[in-house]
Amino acid sequence: MEKARPGGRRAVSTIVVRPAPGKSTRALVQIGSLTMPAAIGRSGRSVLKREGDGATPIAAMKLLYGFVRGDHVPFIQTPLQMRRIRKDMLWCDQPEDANYNRLVKAPFKPSHEEMLRRDGLYDICLVLDWNISSRRRHRGSAIFFHLIKPGYEPTAGCVAVSLKDMRRLIRFFRRGTTVRVI
Repeated sequence: MEKARPGGRRAVSTIVVRPAPGKSTRALVQIGSLTMPAAIGRSGRSVLKREGDGATPIAAMKLLYGFVRGDHVPFIQTPLQMRRIRKDMLWCDQPEDANYNRLVKAPFKPSHEEMLRRDGLYDICLVLDWNISSRRRHRGSAIFFHLIKPGYEPTAGCVAVSLKDMRRLIRFFRRGTTVRVI
């Protein structure tokens, strides 16, 4: 699961996200010996993920890259490629559009979500390879590993952790680290 890296740090190859006891919208994220609480989709987990269903896909998804809102989170130490979020960054969630499940630039008329959010959920936002490398319409878009809402409110299908826990985890992430939702 872990590989030695210079300076005593370990690069983690797999993160496990498993159901938390008693609530379908909560999970536990495990990385090595660390376990921390997380929020998942409002519809729990599903092997049959569909656009807009509110479910977190039961799948092994690779981390691709991330986004950071530099005016809110000034410094992050991670080997994962991070891009600073700009006001014109949007994510297309319109299945019929050629840009479905892709980063797009404003102005953009088809359905999308803004990456520069007021609620802080995407202050640190990591892109999971769900329906990106091999896209299929209506299979789900914008499955991210991001920050929680207060009280660990459910997500629209993403995995979300606290800022404190994200800061602990992200320094071990790299492109290709697998997030396995079971």
